[in-house]
Amino acid sequence: MIERTFSLSLWERAGVRAAAGALTLTLSQRERGQVRRALAGAALALAFNATAATLTLGVVQRADDERLAPQRVALAYPGQPGGPAAEAVEMAAKESQFELDAARLRVVVDVRAARSADEAKTMLQQLAKAGAAGVVLDLPAGWITAAAPTVAMPLINAGESAETLRQEGCRPHLFHTLPGERMRADALAQALLARRWTRVLLLHGSSADDAARLAQVQAALKRYRLTPVAVKAFKLSADPRERDLANPLLLTGIAAGGEYDAVWVVDSDGEFARTLPYRTALPRPVVGDAGLSAQAWAPRFERYGAPQLERRFSRTAHRPMTGFDWAAYMAAKALLQAALEQAAGPNAAQVLKALSRPDFTLDGFKGVRLGFRAWDRQLRQPLLLTDGVAVVGSAPAEGVMHPKNVLDTLGTDAAESACKAGL
Repeated sequence: MIERTFSLSLWERAGVRAAAGALTLTLSQRERGQVRRALAGAALALAFNATAATLTLGVVQRADDERLAPQRVALAYPGQPGGPAAEAVEMAAKESQFELDAARLRVVVDVRAARSADEAKTMLQQLAKAGAAGVVLDLPAGWITAAAPTVAMPLINAGESAETLRQEGCRPHLFHTLPGERMRADALAQALLARRWTRVLLLHGSSADDAARLAQVQAALKRYRLTPVAVKAFKLSADPRERDLANPLLLTGIAAGGEYDAVWVVDSDGEFARTLPYRTALPRPVVGDAGLSAQAWAPRFERYGAPQLERRFSRTAHRPMTGFDWAAYMAAKALLQAALEQAAGPNAAQVLKALSRPDFTLDGFKGVRLGFRAWDRQLRQPLLLTDGVAVVGSAPAEGVMHPKNVLDTLGTDAAESACKAGL
């Protein structure tokens, strides 16, 4: 049985009996039967609540999230969230109802919103004290870095793709279902290599996030021996004197290194990138934060049961599922599956142990079983290549090889990782 922390309490047994007595005096025979069945269900629920163990799943997300401003969500930038993570977590809990009832577990989804790193830290400590089995996080990287070390229960990051959390800022109890920036960069680099688009023009913004993400893109180009023809910065500005700094024709003119096969744009904000396709000086494809992008999920993926998952989420949340929603859904499914594997009442330590097992796998509706890497706790997964209209391919690309697991060609591999959280 699934409860939310703000759900109403059930009738007391005495009140139920009194109501039954009063109703039978005025209702027809058919209506009396319906009332008896309803009361029997209420009695069963009372009996279930009396004997079921409580499993608490925490969700800590951002309060007043700027990414979810209506005018921004309406633009549907690639790789941006479309709604709160809690919606996908609650859906995952509801879908696990049958298994939870069989295990006599009553699930409480405790949703909290933090306005700062300190608030996030306090909320995690409160959830740990209350005996939560695990927490799904949709918080900025800096907040997670500050708050994660203060608790020992499993935390699953479903909303931050920064590589710092998977490298020097990693923790043994911090898992990731959202793909990291290096994974997305490797997926696109493989796609370019497979199409023999080996000469790349890089355009990037001036924010700190853009600089960090540009470094991951350059590492992916180097790994797959693609040639960066030029690296150019753009700047969106209301100053007429700086108008040329965001002019696609000027930025994509033939560079000193020669012609290019594709334009790769790094734009964490998304406003410049959305104006770039079909406005380049040369008729070339755009990839990255516009055009072809690598995502954890795409609404129009048509294989492996994905359409059914998409329809269920659309009915629940009244919007398409994004990669952030898929990551939150998988985070909740991972915590629930790990809890259901325990014979006795599950606790955080048992859930953490289950998530860390090499043979722990999940069905992510992508055609292969998914599991967490031992070294950085990142969820191994294929990525979908989409132009926003259709899924045109997936990564790892055909022909890419790895000595152990081809999914490890996406992201930082064990030998080059600065994180040894689980080793």
